[in-house]
Amino acid sequence: MPHRFSRKTKLLIAVLFATAATLPEISVAGGVTGEATEFTQLANNAELINLLEKSGVQVENQLTQISQLAEQIQNQLKIYDNMLQNTAQLPSHIWGQVEGDLKKLQSVVSQGEGIAFSMGNADDVLKQRFKSFADLKSNLPNGETFSSSYQSWSDTNRDTIAGTLKAANLTAKQFSNEESTMGSLRSMSETADGQMKALQVGHQIAAQQVAQMQKLRGLVSQQMTMMGTWYQSEQTDKDLAQARRERFFAPAGRGIPEGQKMEPRW
Repeated sequence: MPHRFSRKTKLLIAVLFATAATLPEISVAGGVTGEATEFTQLANNAELINLLEKSGVQVENQLTQISQLAEQIQNQLKIYDNMLQNTAQLPSHIWGQVEGDLKKLQSVVSQGEGIAFSMGNADDVLKQRFKSFADLKSNLPNGETFSSSYQSWSDTNRDTIAGTLKAANLTAKQFSNEESTMGSLRSMSETADGQMKALQVGHQIAAQQVAQMQKLRGLVSQQMTMMGTWYQSEQTDKDLAQARRERFFAPAGRGIPEGQKMEPRW
């Protein structure tokens, strides 16, 4: 029997397809999350610093994009939830949209984890290469390093997601990768209760990611500011040392007024 939608539900469907078209496709920025191993492989310190500066700009841009996407997904799932309250079960073509948005949400989580790992790795490499960086105070609480702060962020993020899934009698393993996620979603789509559970879990995780990405952006921004301060200080020390060398090795006659120079007399 075909579904009979109320006027409110038909309006929601119209809004759904209008807004779904505006959701950007998410793509993993390999230039950022893939550079963690590059940091350790670069023997040239100047190349390392250049790569870190480039990565910092990429990371900040990417975090802005995925934060906005997480918020859009959160709003989108609320629309699906409202639709489900007005009908017995979402039809398959609309549920396909739900699956697509939840896959994007899973990608948001993965990219956040990749960024935290990459930036924590950068902190470790700089401390190994430069004693001046290792000695620099970061103003982080409890004497933490950026590396440990990123690890703490990652642990908290995973624990929060696991707690949300557990409250809905789901496991983190069911949503650990695309294949198992799609299998879980297909199973849940068979009943209205399953659809409702998936939407509620997805909405909560999306809301968590909005908050978590804001925290991650703050951590990255603080790290990049500290790196910039350190690099300026390091460059100033190099310039000063170079100026001293130039003065030390300058020709003896440099700086003596012309009329006071001792001319050889033959």
